Amino acid sequence: MIQNFQENKLNNKLGLETIKPNQSRRPHLEVQEYYFAGKLKQLDEMRKQGISVINLGIGSPDQPPASNVTEVLSSASSRHENHGYQSYTGIPALRKAFADWYLEHFGVELNPDSEILPLMGSKEGIMHISMAFVNEGDEVLIPNPGYPAYESVTRMIGGKVRFYDLVEEKGWLPDLRALEAEGLEKVKLMWVNYPHMPSGTKASIEFFRKLVEFGRKNHILICNDNPYSFILNEDTLSLLSLEGSSDVCLELNSLSKSHNMAGWRIGMVAGNSVYIKSVLKMKSNMDSGMFRPLQEAAVEALKSGREWYEKLNETYRRRRELAEQLMEALDCSFDSRQSGLFLWGRIPESYDHSEEFTDQILDSTHVFITPGFIFGSNGSRFIRISLCSDEATLKESIRRVDERFTAKNLHQTT
Repeated sequence: MIQNFQENKLNNKLGLETIKPNQSRRPHLEVQEYYFAGKLKQLDEMRKQGISVINLGIGSPDQPPASNVTEVLSSASSRHENHGYQSYTGIPALRKAFADWYLEHFGVELNPDSEILPLMGSKEGIMHISMAFVNEGDEVLIPNPGYPAYESVTRMIGGKVRFYDLVEEKGWLPDLRALEAEGLEKVKLMWVNYPHMPSGTKASIEFFRKLVEFGRKNHILICNDNPYSFILNEDTLSLLSLEGSSDVCLELNSLSKSHNMAGWRIGMVAGNSVYIKSVLKMKSNMDSGMFRPLQEAAVEALKSGREWYEKLNETYRRRRELAEQLMEALDCSFDSRQSGLFLWGRIPESYDHSEEFTDQILDSTHVFITPGFIFGSNGSRFIRISLCSDEATLKESIRRVDERFTAKNLHQTT
């Protein structure tokens, strides 16, 4: 079990029992529509014009969940007693299933009654955690590049965004010493995401150890967003496995990628019971519990053995090989050691910016690839290819690039 909370460590800075009310929080003027929402509208308009568009942008798994999982959903949905409001904390069986999952695959023992909170997707958890621990004007450390929701949510609740650099030259890991040298007195929360999206970088035990020490020393709550832990990654690792992590860490996880259940919206946050109670205060004011048949099906999914993950990754490995061929056809460079649901690559030197590059690809080949700038300025010279399309679609993308946008033509068109 996670070690007991040491009250004197973080209470004053995080305000665990004295979270300010929300009356003074107003949406920040700089919050904008999520990039993909606008881009999907553009792709839809192209299709209405009769253009065959391939979308290699969004990481929405195209494969189904296991058949036994959907069977449980169907069966549970037929029981009339399952259609009422549910507990904010989820059914006990789901919390226990998450605890068993973490023990089996991450070696972390969690108390299902107090250290796990089921969520309607881990994205929901980003909002709840931010609202629970960040008051207006508090600083939040956010990776650049990183998941855009960390920034958007921080701005929406009135927090102060403070980016920290992740760069290729340093293996997409933060320079913790440099952050300390800048001063951290106003920082209350730090978002990390390993395996990292978009770069595919995996964390090591040694890095996580340094991260826990960093949080403890500077009284910062470290939140690891961990939805890619099973995809093309043989070494599942949780930040909560490190000694001392209970004092300063929370971890989000999800069934979206690991079990092909993105649209089901089933996730969780794990950590010290005091932190979980604070998150629950926010969650209980924002929903009325998760549909019980979804919870029962999630319990079944979490029982999946190693063979499920091996089969899943066999498919992604074949797609990954094709994505690498596509990167090469586009004259992009990449690190073959990446894990996760995407392939991250550096654009040719003849281009100034990833948006220019991907717009030309879309115009010429009708293949949409995500420009890295949407994840932060450090992604401006990178692109991201999703592995959530079948092999035939990836092969067709390669064919279009080879015929309409070859490496030779890349340089002629700039």
